[in-house]
Amino acid sequence: MHFDLIHSDPDSNARAGILMTDHGPIETPIFMPVGTSGSVKGVHQKELEHDVKAEIILGNTYHLFLRPGTDIIERAGGLHKFISWNKPILTDSGGYQVYSLSGSRKINEEGVKFQSHIDGSYHFFTPERAIDIQKTIGADIIMAFDECTPYPCDYTYAKNSMKMTHRWLNRCVDQMNKTEGKYGYTQALFPIIQGSTYKDLRKESAEYIASMDAVGNAIGGLSVGEPEEDLYEMTALVTEVLPKSKPRYLMGVGTPSNLLECIALGVDMFDCVMPSRNARHGLLYTENGTINIKNQKWSMDYSLIDENSPCWVDTNYTKAYLRHLIKSGEYLGIQIATIHNLSFYLRLMKEARERIIDGSFVGWKNKMVKQLNIRL
Repeated sequence: MHFDLIHSDPDSNARAGILMTDHGPIETPIFMPVGTSGSVKGVHQKELEHDVKAEIILGNTYHLFLRPGTDIIERAGGLHKFISWNKPILTDSGGYQVYSLSGSRKINEEGVKFQSHIDGSYHFFTPERAIDIQKTIGADIIMAFDECTPYPCDYTYAKNSMKMTHRWLNRCVDQMNKTEGKYGYTQALFPIIQGSTYKDLRKESAEYIASMDAVGNAIGGLSVGEPEEDLYEMTALVTEVLPKSKPRYLMGVGTPSNLLECIALGVDMFDCVMPSRNARHGLLYTENGTINIKNQKWSMDYSLIDENSPCWVDTNYTKAYLRHLIKSGEYLGIQIATIHNLSFYLRLMKEARERIIDGSFVGWKNKMVKQLNIRL
């Protein structure tokens, strides 16, 4: 697995590259749809590949560990075969659940004890176990086990947590190096920068992560409630430290305008549940702004969802019909809206890449950010 930097924008820190994996190339900048339990909700894998144009998807270690369980995934030959997806997969480490399950987990130096949201059973994740589980799941890109701190976060807690995340990273690296993969293809570890919204901690963490010389690096602990200006400030700070020859992955971000602003800061990879989750509630993203399809104003709007889109759902269904489906609770409405949003995100990434390469990125980005934030 290796990253080739194709072009750097002269007017910003935006980059276009290719991350080569054994399951195919990933052209960056890229957005990765989230398939928490081995499924991007409401979307067939064929639609992900041919309509959404996804090049890589995510799986959630915590959820897949609990259900269906690593034994079932391993017997299937890994997650790719289990879900019939032949392109790259990235798995998170379960570290985000350390953050999200704050009411039912305990953290110590050894790892995290947590309670299943399914049946109340208790489990214990160590850095070593998180690596072993992800190897068994079969991800191409494996994330280091970390603690995602909340916002706001006390400085002392943030510092101690960051230091522990670094120590856990050392254990993850050791476990990666001393254990074999299971399915005959390369699996790479991405470490994660932490440090909350404190500049000195973020810089220290970025320097430590950069020193590991991993295939790629991730920025964690953002998009957890902090103001947008803090998101951009912390991202800009760490991308200046991280090596230019490695891909940068900003975890859990974000809105279309967030993505464009962070591409300008030097980020290459993104994931977020926002396009699929908001689709289920009737919020559509378009290049002209966002649409709440539940609003009465769309009830007799017989224009296509997006006549300028190459995606078939956008050019075969009207806004009025989609509103009817969503208001009626029909699963087809959720499916159409999800495909629309995800395909829009991927098209946005593709155009950003083209603009970086042809030198028009900054002007285009500034215009698009204004449009994307309009409520239609």
